[in-house]
Amino acid sequence: MKLKDLIPLKSKITVYVPATVDVNKEIDNSAQVERVARLLSECFGGATASPVRGYWVAENGALVAEKTTMVFAFCDTAAAEKYIDDVVTLCNELKHEMGQEAVALEYNGSMYFI
Repeated sequence: MKLKDLIPLKSKITVYVPATVDVNKEIDNSAQVERVARLLSECFGGATASPVRGYWVAENGALVAEKTTMVFAFCDTAAAEKYIDDVVTLCNELKHEMGQEAVALEYNGSMYFI
């Protein structure tokens, strides 16, 4: 088998799952991570989660540091276009449930704040 014989997955969707509620109160985000991983796996056949340290400036001007989890999936363009609105809906639900100012979604290298 050679690389040229394989099907490339040219789209990547990443949800940055916060580990805080109400802007800066730390929580265990494993339930939210699993929720995102389940949706991405159902839509795209699998997902990967990786912990990262995220920083951002809140509306009140304070620097917030948090243990964010990136949950991402690679897929073909048709699948990405078919399911991207479902991913956006989930990000919006997480934003409200977690009391966040925004939840970040990366789609093919572009960042969106929902």
